[in-house]
Amino acid sequence: MLASLPAKDFERLLPELELVEMPLGWTMSESGDHVNYLHFPTSGIVSLIYSLEDGSSSETALVGNEGLVGISIFMGGESMPSSTEVQSAGYAYRLSRKVMKSEFALGGQLQHVALLFTQALIAQTSQTAVCNQHHSLDQKMCRWLLMTLDRSEDNELMVTQEMIGNLLGVRRESVTQVLGQFQKDQLIERARGRITVINREKIEKRVCECYSVVREEYERLLPGKRGSKKS
Repeated sequence: MLASLPAKDFERLLPELELVEMPLGWTMSESGDHVNYLHFPTSGIVSLIYSLEDGSSSETALVGNEGLVGISIFMGGESMPSSTEVQSAGYAYRLSRKVMKSEFALGGQLQHVALLFTQALIAQTSQTAVCNQHHSLDQKMCRWLLMTLDRSEDNELMVTQEMIGNLLGVRRESVTQVLGQFQKDQLIERARGRITVINREKIEKRVCECYSVVREEYERLLPGKRGSKKS
C-alpha cells in the first residue's frame, strides 16, 4: 500500500513512519480500544477476532502486507468491536492517528487506497460469515490455509492446532481430525506447531467458492497485492 503512493506523498510520510516488530501472539488492540496507531504490515499476518462473553472467539478476517490495521482511525468510529492479534510474526510500519487523519483529509492517493482496502476487508468479513454458516470444516480449513498462504513468504505456517481451532471457532479435536485427513491425502505435512502445505493445487480444488470470491475482489480492488496472490 505504501509502495503504491506517489513519490511526493511517500516522502512526506517517511519521517512519520516507524518500523516496529509484530511478535507472534501480540494483541495490537482489544475490542473497544481507542486505536492510536495505524499499522502497515511488511511481513507477518494479523487476525481480526471477535470474542463472545462465554470466552469463545472466531476470526473474521486476516491482513498481510496487502493492507493495513486500524481502519477505525480514518473511518470515524474511533474503535472497533473486534480485537487484532498477530497470527504470524513479522514487521510493520506504524503511523500515528494524528498524521493519518491529516493525510486522509487531503483526499490523495493514501485515502484512495485505504478506502479500497476497507471495501476489500468488508468483502472478506462478509464472505467469512457466510462460509462459517454454510460450509464444512474441511472447506473452511482449506479456505483458511489458502488465505494464510497468500499472505506468507513460504508454504510453512507456524501455528498450533489449538490456535486454528480458536480462529475458526471450533474444537481442537475437530481440527486434529481434519488436518489428519489432509495429511493422509498428501495435502500437508505436520510437525509440532508447524504445518507445511505440499500440494496447494489439490487444496484449491477442495476449497469452497468463498476463497475465490474474496480473492477476486482483492484482485479487482488491490491488483498485485499479496492478499490476491494466485498459485
